[in-house]
Amino acid sequence: MATGSTTPTIRVFVHLARGFGAAQWQARWKRGDIIGLNERLPYGFGLARHDGCVVEYSEDRCEGPLGAACRLGVRLVLGFDLVHAWRNRSGLRAAEIIWTGTESQYLAILLLLRWYRGKQRPKVIAQSIWLFDSWPRLSLFKRWLYRKLIADAAVLTVHSEAALKLANALFPRQRAIFMPFGIGTEEMMASRPCHAHRPIRVLSAGADRHRDWATLIAAIRDWPDAELRIVAPRLPARIKLGANVAVIHPKTNAEYLELYRWADVVALALKPNLHGSGITVVEEATIFGVPVVVTDLGGMRGYFSERELRYAPASDPDAMREAIKAVARDETSAKMVERAQRRMIEDGLTSRGFARRHAQLSRDLLDEAMTGERNRLKNRR
Repeated sequence: MATGSTTPTIRVFVHLARGFGAAQWQARWKRGDIIGLNERLPYGFGLARHDGCVVEYSEDRCEGPLGAACRLGVRLVLGFDLVHAWRNRSGLRAAEIIWTGTESQYLAILLLLRWYRGKQRPKVIAQSIWLFDSWPRLSLFKRWLYRKLIADAAVLTVHSEAALKLANALFPRQRAIFMPFGIGTEEMMASRPCHAHRPIRVLSAGADRHRDWATLIAAIRDWPDAELRIVAPRLPARIKLGANVAVIHPKTNAEYLELYRWADVVALALKPNLHGSGITVVEEATIFGVPVVVTDLGGMRGYFSERELRYAPASDPDAMREAIKAVARDETSAKMVERAQRRMIEDGLTSRGFARRHAQLSRDLLDEAMTGERNRLKNRR
């Protein structure tokens, strides 16, 4: 539905990684199997229907062992999932704008669209997550190929100002913008009075490669006044947990969200990164009214200031412990959470705001293209 009688509808195709197909995702979401504060459709892109967009998502096509081996083999060679994009080519070609999850999707799309030169091609909003952290380790072939393909993107988007700086340095001719990430805030809870348990209940969660579990566990392991629960698929085998540290594997989303209600503090120790590692957990904790201690890395200050989160230096277990202790005992921690919640709403750090920013960017890109076409026609006369 258009936003107004004179505002045209935008046909959007959201291409995400295999496993995030609309039908499969919605079935898992209804069962409560997807961990975290998630929307009915991944990342809330479907909410852009309120901004004059008709949104279609990629789907996970059935594949047998041979098909999976072929798809994964191509992905291993190229570094992106070309076969998954090919299977969704009809939806891609019918769109005016394509929104993507990571570089694995947009690089595949940009290569696929090169086969359709001379035909009307949709504009691609290329969202990068891991690319800039992994760029120094890419082969010369992949760097050459990725530069060629990225030149065809309408715009590069990133989730941190640190990544934006590198994007501008690597691709100076390419338009790049900081696109803040947000999640659903419907379950926003009032911040809690500072009555931390003894021992202090500390929660941490995450699955990405930039969690610094060694530092966080070292901060808690020999501290009898705190206990730590970690939600993660696996930890490095070399890390000794300790009697007051447990790795939890919630079977349902309800079990996972209950951990936020259990926690006095959410603590995230991070390794150097450019993609805003931990931002989803920080936003989840804020929604549940839990104060956050986080390593001062990854562009987190592009989202929250030191008045809204407690920052700790990197790779310093003692400093992390002292920050957790201070937050748990500080009567003003509730005010810190309230400010963080206010920042999320006012700055649109929500799934609705995330979708709205994509819709506005899409409309701007299409308007610019239309203006450019009009100017070309005038110059021909």
